[in-house]
Amino acid sequence: MQIIRQAFATDWVLLDAQAHSLAEVFDQTLDRLVTRGVLPAERKEEVASALVEREKVSSTAIGHAVAVPHAYLEAISEPTVVFVRLAGPLNLGAPDGIPTRFVFFLLGPPEASAKHLDTLASAARLVSDEEFRYDAGRARDGGDLVEALDKFQARMAPPVAKRDEAEAPVGLKFSYRPFGGVRDDLRRRLPLYASDFIDGLHPKCLGSTLFLLFACLAPAVTFGGVMAVETGGQIGAVEMILATAVCGVVYALLAGQPLILLGGTGPMLVITATLYQLCQQAELPFLPTYAWVGFWSAGFVILLSAIDASSLLRYFTRFTDEAFAALISLIFINQAVMSLAQPFKEVDEGGSYDSALLSLLLALGTFYVAMSLSRFRRSSYLRPAMREFLADFGPTIALGSMALVALLFDAVPLETLPAPDELGSTTGRPWLVDLGAAPVWARWAAAIPALFVAVLVYLDQHITARLVNSPDHKLQKGPGYHLDLLVVGSLVGVCSLFGLPWLVAATVRSLNHVRSLATSEEVVSHGQTRERIIHVRENRVTALSIHVLMSLSLLLLSLLNQLPMAVLYGLFLFMGVVSIAGNQFFERLSLWVKDPDLYPATHYLRRARLREIHLFTVLQLGCLVLLWVVKSSPAGILFPLFIALLAPVRMLAGHWFSEESLEALDAEEEPDDESTHWAA
Repeated sequence: MQIIRQAFATDWVLLDAQAHSLAEVFDQTLDRLVTRGVLPAERKEEVASALVEREKVSSTAIGHAVAVPHAYLEAISEPTVVFVRLAGPLNLGAPDGIPTRFVFFLLGPPEASAKHLDTLASAARLVSDEEFRYDAGRARDGGDLVEALDKFQARMAPPVAKRDEAEAPVGLKFSYRPFGGVRDDLRRRLPLYASDFIDGLHPKCLGSTLFLLFACLAPAVTFGGVMAVETGGQIGAVEMILATAVCGVVYALLAGQPLILLGGTGPMLVITATLYQLCQQAELPFLPTYAWVGFWSAGFVILLSAIDASSLLRYFTRFTDEAFAALISLIFINQAVMSLAQPFKEVDEGGSYDSALLSLLLALGTFYVAMSLSRFRRSSYLRPAMREFLADFGPTIALGSMALVALLFDAVPLETLPAPDELGSTTGRPWLVDLGAAPVWARWAAAIPALFVAVLVYLDQHITARLVNSPDHKLQKGPGYHLDLLVVGSLVGVCSLFGLPWLVAATVRSLNHVRSLATSEEVVSHGQTRERIIHVRENRVTALSIHVLMSLSLLLLSLLNQLPMAVLYGLFLFMGVVSIAGNQFFERLSLWVKDPDLYPATHYLRRARLREIHLFTVLQLGCLVLLWVVKSSPAGILFPLFIALLAPVRMLAGHWFSEESLEALDAEEEPDDESTHWAA
């Protein structure tokens, strides 16, 4: 690494070279060496010819967006390493399919070739690190490159820790003192608080904000509308939007992991609807009883954060995460499909085929445009900056363009966003709940359903947090499980006082938030093309902006109610499908309908027995079906317990599967050999 460090520190580093072919790169680099007196001008053509001839033998693009052209001639007196960053990537036929952006030139006399083997190995290790490639892409000079190298070496340094500490993931270690985990989270995250705002000042964050404003508003309205039906109108769309906006702002400012977005979720809707039915059966006033259940739940959740209960999350694995994420993704897709099918069902009751068909076309158009533009980053069309812009703003462009299409067909009646004309509670009730309206016995009995609510808040929050903090996302600033649970528990108590819905981490919205802030690269591995995240712009600005704008939208309700719901259902479908794309469970499920001779060479197919792979998938599918059935049944209040049982089921699986197969199927992240294979 010392030779590479010296190369970065020299004044012949070439950044953002404008070149449309490798020959142009050679020419510009050798000109720089001639100007600096490293290469005699009369020997330039000789070196250039040697580099070109070497390239004809085989491409020196080794993958990871890097090429290592080399030449060893008497014309070069000293071993020399030159680093070049191209302004735009070139497709040089790398084995992973990633266009080349970075070039390490290895030059020197014939006897230097052996010495440069170590340099080549160091360069290969360096460029295999996604975070270094991201830092190198932003470097302004050689000093920034040296700093990026220092960060890489710091990341690669083995951690100094006791054995019991090393076994616990970051943020999941028992402190054995009241609120010790919360204090540890604060100690780890507070030094990064200023950077959370500075890092949010980037065009990518603007695209993320505009996309997720509507991506959060749509489920808030939809879940709020469904909740109004399930609670007799006592909690509706306005309450859901208000709670999402206020709690989102507070969470963005105080939480340990600001990439998580709070919102109404399917599981929380189920338990609220079940509580309403219980109140109806017991002839209890709903909102006062709901408030007391919420106070007890908030107390239980805060108690869980005080005793470091988040540390139990270490016993959850990919098995649990995939099943839960699949459930939430399917809820989103099901909601979109059912909502789009409803107008066709209403045709016999006086509905219009025109309205039903246009709604379907608008939703599918939104989905198609959003999906196409989100993949445009890896297209060969247009310039890199334009491709990046279209990919970042794709969902926003899709929503806007389909809304304009709806305006062109204004003669066709469409369902629009059901927002009231002015701000106020759904039933016109006072915002503050009358706590004394609940009988004394009900205030104490509320602790029983509150236990189930607290379990659901704990699981919903933490499983989403695990998915967001997945090693595959390459997050650098660390989690804040205990602090996040404390904030969410406190917000549950406040929302209960005002009759607002309880909010937790929203899985699909949070994962889309992470992906909208990610810098990714498309790789080809074993004939399969997939996208790999190399960096996520971790910040608080996007979450804060989303919810501030959502709160302002409450002042523009008369405009929001002109937005076609079909467009929002298209966004629902987009978010659900995008979330499925990163779920290995669905990948394994697809093996059931594929030719076994054409299975992709994934790490689990190479390491686990095929029979055990299918049995593992069947087990997950069975758990998913059971969760869906319980969610939809009168026993919905027991739903949190069935989610919690996913962890013991996974533990029991150790008796049914070989250890080697489980390690492959339930790995925390994809192994290194699942990434691109390359050679010098």
